[in-house]
Order: sequence, then structure tokens, then C-alpha cells
Amino acid sequence: MRFMANTNAGSKFSTAKWILILVIVVVSIVLIQKTLAYRNSASVVPQDAASTKAIEERIKPLGEVSIAAATHTAPVVAASAPVTGEAAPAKTSTESKAGETTYNSICTGCHSTGALGAPKLGDKAAWAPRIAQGIEVLYASALKGKNSMPAKGGNPSLSDADVKATVDYIVAASK
Repeated sequence: MRFMANTNAGSKFSTAKWILILVIVVVSIVLIQKTLAYRNSASVVPQDAASTKAIEERIKPLGEVSIAAATHTAPVVAASAPVTGEAAPAKTSTESKAGETTYNSICTGCHSTGALGAPKLGDKAAWAPRIAQGIEVLYASALKGKNSMPAKGGNPSLSDADVKATVDYIVAASK
């Protein structure tokens, strides 16, 4: 019955010794890996504030959403009967600047490139039929939205006066 004989009888290592050697090798590999990982993490130089600020500047969002406070209310304006035959009062330089500022911050994205069919600022041919409809129609389009243009240019926190000043600025630049 030779096939039932102990096959390890002639070898120097028993099964227990092989298991012990295997455990020692695995533990050694794990310890070496942990040591290398610790050394690599210790060599990382902490970033200074300027570097952190530069990274935050590069990864900041392109836009922000501004939501008006719930307590914000529009100023109450006394209604008056429309007067016909009189020209609208001239815009002050502050109203003109407010319109230009709003245009540059919100409207220029579409109205400087003609995106989504928006007429470009200063394009007299594109603006002429719109201006011919009257300023009130242009105000209504800007306040309520038209075609691809959202109401108030997509910024609901703008006051009606700011939107109208922006329309006046665009019309003046496109006549």
C-alpha cells in the first residue's frame, strides 16, 4: 500500500512549515506596501493659501443663481392715465449706465452673438421692425419673455425699471 504512504516523509518541510512560510511572505509584502504608502504620503507638501485660492478660482462655477428674498417687494407706483402726444422724458445718465451695465452682465450673451435668433446690438436692420412696433411692445417682450428669450433675460431679481432701462439702451444703440 504504497499509495497511502506519507509523501512528506522524505522532505525537509512539512505542511505546517509551508503554511508558516506563506504567512511570513504575505505579512512581509503587506508591511512593505504599508511602509511605502506612509513614506509617499509624508512627502506630500501641504499647499499654501495662495495655491489653494488659485485652484478654487479655476474650478469655480461659471454662473450663480440669485434668488430674491421672500420679503422683497416691488415698489408701489401710482397709476396714471396714459398721456398721448408727448415724448417720453429723456433718460438720465444713471439710467443709461444702469441699462448698459445690465446689458453687459445679462443680455450680451445672446444679443452680441445673435444666439437663438436674438437681434445683435447695433444691427439697425434687425431692430427696425421691432422698434417700429413701439417701445411698450419691446418692454413687454423683455419683461415677459419672447421666443427663446426668458422673462427679464433669465434674471427674475431685476426690477422692471432695470429691464426698461436696458431696453432703452439697446434701442438707442440700434437706431
